[in-house]
Amino acid sequence: MSGLKDAIESVRKAAAEAFASATSPEALESARTEYLGRKGQVRELMTKLGTLAAEERPIAGKLINDLKEDITRFFEESAATVAHGRKAQKAPILDVTLPGTKPRMGRVHPLTWAMQEIVEIFGRMGFTAAYGPEVETVHNNYECLNMPLDHPSRDAFDTFFIKDRADILLRSHTSPVQVRSMMAAQPPLRIVVPGRTYRPDTIDATHGAMFSQVEGLVVDTDIAMADLKFCLDSFAKAYFGGAVRTRFRPHFFPFTEPSAEMDVSCIFCGAEGCRICKGGWIEVLGCGMVHPNVFRAVGYDPEKYTGFAFGMGVERLCMLKQCVNDLRLFFENDIRFLSQF
Repeated sequence: MSGLKDAIESVRKAAAEAFASATSPEALESARTEYLGRKGQVRELMTKLGTLAAEERPIAGKLINDLKEDITRFFEESAATVAHGRKAQKAPILDVTLPGTKPRMGRVHPLTWAMQEIVEIFGRMGFTAAYGPEVETVHNNYECLNMPLDHPSRDAFDTFFIKDRADILLRSHTSPVQVRSMMAAQPPLRIVVPGRTYRPDTIDATHGAMFSQVEGLVVDTDIAMADLKFCLDSFAKAYFGGAVRTRFRPHFFPFTEPSAEMDVSCIFCGAEGCRICKGGWIEVLGCGMVHPNVFRAVGYDPEKYTGFAFGMGVERLCMLKQCVNDLRLFFENDIRFLSQF
């Protein structure tokens, strides 16, 4: 029995050295065959169990099984070491002397760029940017803007309501921020309101369920329609170029009276008439003098204060300036399109 124990320890020691010195898959397989193969040394030790006395065989069998487990562990540890070494050899060598790869720089989205430019132009006229929540109350979105529940003009400003809440909605214009600004401060007031708005429009080349707006509001004493026309004419020339001309056509908005739509001379044909303008003019925004009912709703005295307001779609202005013929291109995230701006 003592001789078998010595043989087992000798095999264990030799196996540990063999697997530790194996540096390739071939050497590992050779060592595994030598000790764990069908004709390996562990198998040979097991054949000697028959020479032992019956009471010694269980003890000797356990010693041989322990040896087999140890050799299997030697093999697995060595195999992991060899695999890691081969992986490290295949990894590319970093040459720190080579010039670095310059990361590709992103750029501002064309709609964000257009909105920033519009706000900056009005900023030069003394306007301050105001922001508010996109989730609004019915009161701010409609009722404070002279659109009571039964008013037919609500159809044109329909939007998405929050489930199970009849008084909460996604704003259909940025005018609620004008309401909030007037409730928070007394005149004089001169603000522009950029932001996203929502309406359940059919998505096509010129409409979307979500779009961006920049609205403006001026409130003070002795504000007249002439101030409105001068302000918006100055904006059009700054945004489209000094050669552009403007005209104002009577229109209806529930929150302004009188109201108008502003057209600009076609920047593509010089107002001579083409397939885009169909007559030389392109409508770009709505505007008008603030309705007295709006002032009453926010606590302003309509006998003391007057003001004007306007609103424009950023997508429409950007499409005209950048000669884009489909609104959906702005939202498809196609790098081939966006990289042009």
